[in-house]
Amino acid sequence: MALTGIQIFKLLPKTNCKECGVPTCLAFAMNLAAGKADLDACPYVSDESRAVLAEASAPPIRPLTVGYGDTAVKMGGETVLFRHEKTFFSPPGIAALITDDTDPGVIEEKCQRYMAYQYERVGLNLRPELIALKAVNGDGARFADAAKLILDKCDLSLILMSEDSAVIKSALDAVGDSNPLIYAATAGNVEEMGNLALDTGCPLAVKADSVDSLIPLTEKLIEMGLKDLVLDSGARTVKQSLEDSVAIRRAALLAQDRTLGYPTITFPCEMTDNLAMQTAISAGLIAKYAGIIVLSDFEGSVVFPLLLERLNIFTDPQRPMTVTQGIYEINGPDENSPVLVTSNFSLTYFIVSGEIEASRVPTWLAIMDTEGLSVLTAWAAGKFVGDAVGMFIKKSDLSDKIKHQNLVIPGYSAAILGDLEEELPGWNITIGPREAAHIPKFLKEYKIG
Repeated sequence: MALTGIQIFKLLPKTNCKECGVPTCLAFAMNLAAGKADLDACPYVSDESRAVLAEASAPPIRPLTVGYGDTAVKMGGETVLFRHEKTFFSPPGIAALITDDTDPGVIEEKCQRYMAYQYERVGLNLRPELIALKAVNGDGARFADAAKLILDKCDLSLILMSEDSAVIKSALDAVGDSNPLIYAATAGNVEEMGNLALDTGCPLAVKADSVDSLIPLTEKLIEMGLKDLVLDSGARTVKQSLEDSVAIRRAALLAQDRTLGYPTITFPCEMTDNLAMQTAISAGLIAKYAGIIVLSDFEGSVVFPLLLERLNIFTDPQRPMTVTQGIYEINGPDENSPVLVTSNFSLTYFIVSGEIEASRVPTWLAIMDTEGLSVLTAWAAGKFVGDAVGMFIKKSDLSDKIKHQNLVIPGYSAAILGDLEEELPGWNITIGPREAAHIPKFLKEYKIG
């Protein structure tokens, strides 16, 4: 159970050394209790106190990683039931199911197709991360060959699905260093699967026929020394799956039940054969706490909306999305190309850059850090004002890129014109269009003075 700030303070050395970055041990204890500090910041806490505090300050849902490289799925670490309370941290991994009796040529074709489902959105690369490989005939060698083929042909991470520990071991011998998820430990094989996970260090899924039935299995695995677990309540209907997902999250967060304090895996592919219906089910599970979602296949019409929903839900609502401050090249500008300036609110950047691209006019786009605020909001907050914009332009490397002194500011920031001209003497400042949709026409008619 979480400790209060005073309880934490009693376990600290009380030296008030300030090496943790705050003036007193009490302040540090309060920050720890609020989740705003890391215990490692205190250099003098005793080993005994560290053990107690580490256990007490651990997230109610254990963080763990499935897979490797760019497609590794970081799961767990959640601290709230509702996104507006703080934020959700770990977007669910999205997987497609392949059986090991599939022809190798078809597996290869699917891998290449799945690799192509990548989309750029607000500067992020959105893509599915996982393939769930299911053993259907008990042939360990064939299962291992299919697992190796998938890793050879694509960079998606693996879920190895079989309740036969010998079959799983065959695949782990071949691909264990890729950190696949072992699926699944059940009441009938819990010791064998637990030992495999211990030997390889791979995360282990636990499957039961209800939430209550999961508890003795996770208790046993915890006693064996396993920490990285993923839960499957066995629900294979939409209603039960959502109910179980909520029940597990509530038990972990509100009841501090460590036996259920793990991320979950769900199987829309086993609830219906209709891929469109699987997509609809998945949309609900993304919003309601699934850690991994397994579909029967990937198609663009399925993958893109789920990735977009996932992005929207797992974007911190308290922090605006931003792009990096700097000078961006669009359409291959040269030393005589126009320069436009705007804020670093990501939506502003992508709308403006998109319109500039559509104009086909080579242009420099100067993006100024306004802490993620749009132009009008940044101007009202004193962050996109004449002296600040002028200082940004002078400190940027624009002088190395252009041989003129002409700058276009957003139409909605016309009020900064006077101050900006004072900050940039000798520059010709032009007020651009108010609406981004008018940028192409403006650029085609704009003449550098």
